[in-house]
Amino acid sequence: MKILYVDMQYDYGIKSRGFNQIGQIGFYQVFKNLGHEVITFFYDEYLTKLDQLQDELLSSADRVKPDLIFFCLYTDQFKPETLLKLKNKYKTMNWFGDDQWRFDKFTSKYAPLFTYSITTDPFAVPKYKKLGIENVLLSQWAALNVDISAYDRVPSYEFDVSFVGGGHSVRKWFVSEFGKAGITVATFGNHWANGPVSLAKMQDIFKKSKINLNLSNSTNFDLRYLTHNWKNIITKIRSPKNVSQMKARNFEIPYFGGFQVTDYLPTLENYFDIGREIICYANVDESIQLTKFYLENDKLREEIKLAGVKRARENHTYLHRFEEIFKQI
Repeated sequence: MKILYVDMQYDYGIKSRGFNQIGQIGFYQVFKNLGHEVITFFYDEYLTKLDQLQDELLSSADRVKPDLIFFCLYTDQFKPETLLKLKNKYKTMNWFGDDQWRFDKFTSKYAPLFTYSITTDPFAVPKYKKLGIENVLLSQWAALNVDISAYDRVPSYEFDVSFVGGGHSVRKWFVSEFGKAGITVATFGNHWANGPVSLAKMQDIFKKSKINLNLSNSTNFDLRYLTHNWKNIITKIRSPKNVSQMKARNFEIPYFGGFQVTDYLPTLENYFDIGREIICYANVDESIQLTKFYLENDKLREEIKLAGVKRARENHTYLHRFEEIFKQI
């Protein structure tokens, strides 16, 4: 196919944050690896020129004449009339990766404007059907298809416990609870003292941590969180993220050779054998208890890690996801 790939080149359209890694490696490069001709339309520079953006995209589509236009919508940069014009002339597809918390206010308005919709939320599929949208495909976030040869060596552990991700208030509270329990968590990302790290460094951290925490940033109802900082009450009231969801991190950690302790996510058992390939917790106390247990049981931890690594590499990359998606359409 000839694919017109529409996305932001940089993370959130901000050059200083670095390349949009999922877009560049997870989508664009995989399309090419699958043998498709891919033409990019990056719209970072148009984020403050939305009227011009509509004209430029329509012109680009008519120039390229693609078999498929693939989007990963951010918010409302594209007007409904623009998307409808494209749908009426070409096959269009959008990756809806946050249906767990923004289906009603976002997806329900935009999904009808595409030929195909991809959702990562199995519980959203009936909602699409209720809107009369039959061309909905269930997929999932995944690990980036990059060279993993460097991550097959036996690791020399640098960290007992680590976390890589933005310093959201829920995550900061989790880390503080670990501290009270005598467990130091090495944290990396925006709004942490260590700051953000490169893709290569992140992968290295996964490999060199005995335990990689995967912490949600959805609203937490634990009274200790609400009283940890008075601002947390405001965050809870304002945040639309009232449920956890699977993200790429669930697959990236094992793909790059890491042992993962994560909050339980509905249908995670469809991707990993819980307890044998990945470890899940229900709350902060359980996460601390499990972390202590697996720090003290090296042999069992390594067995689970290797099983998770094998599963992620054999089944959970974007190449696997799009092989199935393109097969379905």
